[in-house]
Amino acid sequence: MSKKKAWEFELEVMNSSMPVILSEEEQTWSEEFDVEAIEKRNIRLRWESHVPGSGAEEHVIVAAMQAMHNMGYDVSQAEELIDSGLQAFRDDDVAEMSRLHARVLYLLSQAPKDPDHPYWSYRIYGSYEQYRQAVSFRTYACDIDSSDYRERTHLGWVAQICAGALGTAIEGYKTDNIRRVFGEIRDYPRTPNTFNDDITYEIAFLKALEKRGGALSSADIAEQWIALIPAGWTAEEIALKNIRLGIYPPESGYRSNPYREWIGAQMRGAVCGMVAPGNPELAARLAYMDGVVSHHNNGVMGEIFNAVLVSLAYVKSDIRELVQETFQAIPKDCEYYSVIDYAMGLCKSCEDWETAWRQCEERFKTYNWIHAYPNAAAQVIALWYGSSFDEMLHIIAMEGYDVDCNAAQIATAYAILEGKPLAPRWTDPIGDKLETYMRGIRETSIRELAEYTCRMARKAQEIK
Repeated sequence: MSKKKAWEFELEVMNSSMPVILSEEEQTWSEEFDVEAIEKRNIRLRWESHVPGSGAEEHVIVAAMQAMHNMGYDVSQAEELIDSGLQAFRDDDVAEMSRLHARVLYLLSQAPKDPDHPYWSYRIYGSYEQYRQAVSFRTYACDIDSSDYRERTHLGWVAQICAGALGTAIEGYKTDNIRRVFGEIRDYPRTPNTFNDDITYEIAFLKALEKRGGALSSADIAEQWIALIPAGWTAEEIALKNIRLGIYPPESGYRSNPYREWIGAQMRGAVCGMVAPGNPELAARLAYMDGVVSHHNNGVMGEIFNAVLVSLAYVKSDIRELVQETFQAIPKDCEYYSVIDYAMGLCKSCEDWETAWRQCEERFKTYNWIHAYPNAAAQVIALWYGSSFDEMLHIIAMEGYDVDCNAAQIATAYAILEGKPLAPRWTDPIGDKLETYMRGIRETSIRELAEYTCRMARKAQEIK
């Protein structure tokens, strides 16, 4: 380990550096590193892009305005630039797109609060301590050394990966349009693959837990993100940029992040429940620790909900009882609670899933399809009316919105609770291979991932 001061190191380099004569080729950027082309592609993606798995159209800079409005800010000044930005996109005017993109983000950072917005009538949860004081938990015995735990965990991962592959093909669309194209979805609508950004963050969490054990912190998880995940999108992209600048959690999930209450944390809660079976308090703590890397407040509550859902699935036998007990892990004075409460009320009063879902579509129409709220409602409805694993997948697929995130999380819980193998039509096309875009983990076995998760459950028990 060097004992040099930073200035000593740099001075030594300067003192030993001798001038060299570079050829003309050596003095220029390589054609493979076309900075202008890379930046053009990046800025065009902000104004219009298509989801890689499903082709759904999205406009993430416009969605940033929508997200800030959902969080109680007056974004009218930013909204005045929408037409100009989209025209610049159509004109392929990179300079104007770049200027307007920066201007929008500046205006959003300066947007005043709308005091009449209902968002401000709910409590904002900014720390785990605040959250923990607002809820209570019941812990159940679960033997993490048992074959039953190992097998259920494997079933959970298989279900998550299969359901994610199902949802990837149809994310970003609504019920009516899904039905027009596919009819009633009861199988993969196309040949599935296992590429899914959601799982990368869950594996990074496990890597951090392996490295740090009982000393695990949000900073440790953030550093594994940087080590293993080359790129992200919306909330995760901003978090990764913040972390690279030395801005660590919880600030990494909040600063300059209009997407901080979207689904990105909610989509990765299952793994926290898998390493804390029957211990919803530990699952919630791990979820909060993980969630604040990229999210804040209600965005983090979404991860807690799914973590507790999966944790309790190991010790419950009735799906509706599972949903209702999971609901108790959300503080009653936060807005996320009101979303689940609304969906639960519909489940108890409507005869079928679609009647309940249509009312949620209307209630949450001001929210982006990637926001935590409509997707949380979709999860609750699919679980409540899903009389079997296959029917649950049918419902969650037909509800649309961010289907891969929703289906993967609730399928994990459902499969763990049932403890039964999935139908071959789900598992045969997937096999045992999981492919990712993570550094050093391009391919792994699903069985090995499950065994690794079980080993990390022992590490999780060290957290006090």
